[in-house]
Amino acid sequence: MIGTLDPKIPPGPLAQKWRNHRDHSRLVSPNNRRKFEIILVGSGLAGGSATATLGELGYRVKCFCFQDSARRAHSIAAQGGINAAKNYQNDGDSVYRLFHDTIKGGDFRAREANVYRLAEISNNIIDQCVAQGVPFAREYGGLLANRSFGGAQVSRTFYARGQTGQQLLLGCYQALCRQIAAGTVRMFPQTEMLDLVIVDGQAKGIITRSLRTGKIDSHAADAVVLATGGYGNVFYLSTNARGCNVTATYRAYKRGALFANPSFTQIHPTCIPVSGEHQSKLTLMSESLRNDGRVWVPKRKEDRDKPPGEIPEQDRDYYLERKYPSYGNLAPRDIASRAAKEVCDEGRGVGPGGRGVYLDFADAIKRLGENIIRERYGNLFEVYEKITGENAYKVPMRIYPAVHYTMGGLWVDYDLMSNVPGLFVIGEANFSDHGANRLGASALMQGLADGYFILPNTLPNYLASQMGKRPSPDAPEFRDTEKDVRARIEKLLNVNGTRSLDSFHRELGLLLWDKCGMSRHEKGLREALQKIPKLREEFWHGVRVLGSEQDYNQALERAGRVADFLEFAELMCIDALERNESAGAHFRQEHQTPDGEALRDDENHAAVFTWELQGDGQPPKLHRETLHFEIVHLAQRSYK
Repeated sequence: MIGTLDPKIPPGPLAQKWRNHRDHSRLVSPNNRRKFEIILVGSGLAGGSATATLGELGYRVKCFCFQDSARRAHSIAAQGGINAAKNYQNDGDSVYRLFHDTIKGGDFRAREANVYRLAEISNNIIDQCVAQGVPFAREYGGLLANRSFGGAQVSRTFYARGQTGQQLLLGCYQALCRQIAAGTVRMFPQTEMLDLVIVDGQAKGIITRSLRTGKIDSHAADAVVLATGGYGNVFYLSTNARGCNVTATYRAYKRGALFANPSFTQIHPTCIPVSGEHQSKLTLMSESLRNDGRVWVPKRKEDRDKPPGEIPEQDRDYYLERKYPSYGNLAPRDIASRAAKEVCDEGRGVGPGGRGVYLDFADAIKRLGENIIRERYGNLFEVYEKITGENAYKVPMRIYPAVHYTMGGLWVDYDLMSNVPGLFVIGEANFSDHGANRLGASALMQGLADGYFILPNTLPNYLASQMGKRPSPDAPEFRDTEKDVRARIEKLLNVNGTRSLDSFHRELGLLLWDKCGMSRHEKGLREALQKIPKLREEFWHGVRVLGSEQDYNQALERAGRVADFLEFAELMCIDALERNESAGAHFRQEHQTPDGEALRDDENHAAVFTWELQGDGQPPKLHRETLHFEIVHLAQRSYK
């Protein structure tokens, strides 16, 4: 049973909490660090940076990823940039302003102390990455350049064209390779975590399956760290890589870890629209494009099928500039996404099916010249042309919102440890920093803050009491958990039905998008909660998984992930139904202001909703962590 949730926030003023707390790294002496073994699952920016840093400090780390190389982690797809409060543009930025923008952007549903720490560390991240040789864009004089992102009125985003995630990951990867060569880190590529092992109430290992050979292994450690990213692929169509999944965090949930705010899913406003049922994923167009691109639709429905060049200026509705004059096209993602859906629902959307709006660079090209736009966004324009066949230098891009990021994740305290002792969760896999809506360019900031700076300072606080307590992988708890994993795989292979995995996943995704997507309401959520168990039952009676266990079997990989999505989707809808308010990306149609903005209920819902598994067939139990604000005053969020 879970008692009162204790986030273990240090005492003292907000600006002093992390400074007084970060010396935990000294609790384990350098000579003793090599005696500890840490399992880290995930090799993206959060996982890779944590593995490299822990190895540099002298710990022995086993790093697992299902990709064939750490360089293939989905962090590589991040485009636009990374935030930091350097104030290089002398436009009034500060640590406090970044902190406040992030709290406000998350609609006051994030833990204040964690967000302030993130803003403090942001400047260190840039220094670290520059020292690694990350080729950030620079101004003519050689200083690091910045651009703006949604939800901010200052330029604080550092970037490398539209490839920021790739360049940061390569910087991280070279640090990781150094530790592999030094012998402190062992990599296990193409290896998937299938379960968490609990020994005497503490996380002490994992069960894995080699995706190349099918071999199942047990791995024991002194602590387990999950850096496995988000669960956006539960919707089937998202901007996430096809391999992204919820399995690692959901397996931890089934072993007792609390899942926080699972319904907080972010819809990104600038993605290439769906073009047909043949698609298995969607493509992001960076939010940075909204620095120079203007978003518009025709004012009249009858003009929506005309070529954009034939619609005169006076017949265009630049709806973000009209509704949010202070922020214009850089309104936060949740607001910009709902605004796009609204104009499309009115029948003014463009492109096939009327599910698109224009992102137009004509004014920027006229003002700055095509070469400047090409320098800033050239690779993004190339991607767009390869997918659509259209030259965005000549005609406006067509964009529409799509699932992109998940603010929910496993619950963690201030030290990034879950309620299960020894289980740490970092990056997008935890819930801690973004509340109900993440601002653009903050995901890379959180991943690297957690990996380079926070986890290496807080993990020793737990390890200091674990000397000599690492169990053997032959312990009964490992054997029992491995038996559960084998039984689940055998069950999947023995269904021998007639429907494909993709048909189930696509049906689930369409149901979630309709009932628990960009907007939700009680009736729709209750309908989803009736349909999801039926679809799950049909899956276990009708799915066909080809191949065998002891082999390279991508069908079996996907089967396990889709099975977890079919369970996790129910938890998402339960959470969305219980949170009877609108906040950020969680937009309940029953709760909105007269002008259509999210209407919070701070009296009853200023809390983190965390869910505890109660057993198969039983509804999960809700635990609340009340959010306390020391220096931020709760207010209706406004970007007008």
